[in-house]
Amino acid sequence: MNNLLTEENMKKLRDELEYRMTVKRAEIAKEKLVAAAHGDRSENAEYKEACRNYRENDNRIQYLMTMISTATIIDDNGPDKSVLGINSKARIKFIEDDDEEIITLVTTMDLDPENMLISIESDLGKALTGHKAQDIVEVNAPGGSYTVEVLEILS
Repeated sequence: MNNLLTEENMKKLRDELEYRMTVKRAEIAKEKLVAAAHGDRSENAEYKEACRNYRENDNRIQYLMTMISTATIIDDNGPDKSVLGINSKARIKFIEDDDEEIITLVTTMDLDPENMLISIESDLGKALTGHKAQDIVEVNAPGGSYTVEVLEILS
């Protein structure tokens, strides 16, 4: 995995892990006890649902533990604001389409392509990271490469 995450991202992951291992597990255990008291477990939809919730919670716990243990912490307060990095906002131009967009480079946890929050681990994010205004960047994507110009860095 080895996702690039900020200290804030790590705090969110740790908080969710703590909640799922304590509060959520206890809630599910209580659900299972109540459902099991209703009788035959093989025909008991509430019990089966509680077991499904338990497995989903455990899967999420495993995912969170993996994310936390394999993450690389990055500094989201880079000293040089004239260079694109985490949490940088920029106006870019897709050269082939002559289309302009305002994008923000974020971690994988915060990505939202519809709102142009682009992961620094995506093809576009990797290509833009470290570049300055007026740089022209080649982006190598699975669907083919394309060219982007950094028009200005907004923050």
